[in-house]
Amino acid sequence: MLIFESIRLAISSIRINKMRSFLTMLGMVIGISSVIAIVSLGDTMRGAIASEFEAIGTNAAFSYIVSENGYYTENEMFTFDEIDRIKKDFGDDIAYISASANGQGSVINNRKNLEARFMGLAENPTAAYDLKMVHGRMFTDSDIKNGRQYIIIEDKTSMELFGTKNSVGKELRVKVNEEMLDFVVTGVYENTDSAMKQLMGGPSRYAMTYVPEKTITNEGDSLWQLSIYSKKDIDVSAFSNKFTKYIAKIKNQEQHNVIYYTAESQMAMMDGMLASLSMIVGAIAAISLLVGGIGIMNIMLVSVTERTREIGIRKALGARTEDILFQFLVESAIISTLGGLIGTSLGIGVIALGGMVVGLEVVINPITVLVAVVFSGVVGVFFGIYPARKAAKADPITALRYE
Repeated sequence: MLIFESIRLAISSIRINKMRSFLTMLGMVIGISSVIAIVSLGDTMRGAIASEFEAIGTNAAFSYIVSENGYYTENEMFTFDEIDRIKKDFGDDIAYISASANGQGSVINNRKNLEARFMGLAENPTAAYDLKMVHGRMFTDSDIKNGRQYIIIEDKTSMELFGTKNSVGKELRVKVNEEMLDFVVTGVYENTDSAMKQLMGGPSRYAMTYVPEKTITNEGDSLWQLSIYSKKDIDVSAFSNKFTKYIAKIKNQEQHNVIYYTAESQMAMMDGMLASLSMIVGAIAAISLLVGGIGIMNIMLVSVTERTREIGIRKALGARTEDILFQFLVESAIISTLGGLIGTSLGIGVIALGGMVVGLEVVINPITVLVAVVFSGVVGVFFGIYPARKAAKADPITALRYE
């Protein structure tokens, strides 16, 4: 019965001083909402980045030879013949390998001119690029091997240049590597990049296009980095060792000079960085909880002073020291917990609204929410101990005389 009576008295006191109680809770509201929002934002970013890497493919990797002199020599670069040899010698272990060829220039139709980026595709392009084709087709291996001047453009690029989303078969003037070339549109794709990828990439003024890699490279070009997609169920560590040893042999290099890094290792590195950053920022935000706790202690001290006569009357009527102590602790805990609940709702609401605006799937960890609410109650009890002890130790005779 004591606990229910204490809760009733605490709620009654809070109702009497609504504005003061709300302002006291505000510190906890801000602290808890900040912690939940920041931790949830970190978890959301980690989840979104993991999804992006899964879309790219955790079997994706890049390989290059470290240049000891700061510039690449012939022995530190690759040729298309060497790439063909690698593909042949590794067989089915490699699903896709390219020279990572890309370029920048413009696509032109009559007087319409758009700045563009050109991504070079190698044979078996669908193993690396999952383009949503809405018109036309992806390049065949024959198109790529023979370096046919074909191009795949985005539907909005097609609309800007030709006034229609279906421009398959139409010709485009392409300026790339300071050359003017005529390309034929073989396919039109729809951009299905996630909100996270678009957010990270930011607004781009470039039209993203795809072409056979040999069309944007010339004899003697610096093919310094290989893009590789290994077989999905392969042992990445064993494959990496085998691949770097092979490259070192054909290029007459030391194996440690051949770098092989995977999308999976990049994902793990970024995930670790985001986890650490989220923890640090969350800890900084949690400092506001201490400020909120100090606010609770301050207002409870004021409350004890205001209710000195009440305390004296209760003691005169037989209330024990622990009864008075418990009453004020309950009141402090209720104020803090209510602030925690409001802060939790606010934090979840803010992060959910932000996710809706940018189109991200929000991750809210229930354990984080539970810990935040429990912690807010603990803070209230901790910072309420001193005022409660002061009230409990009050001399009843002195208290009754207090005006």
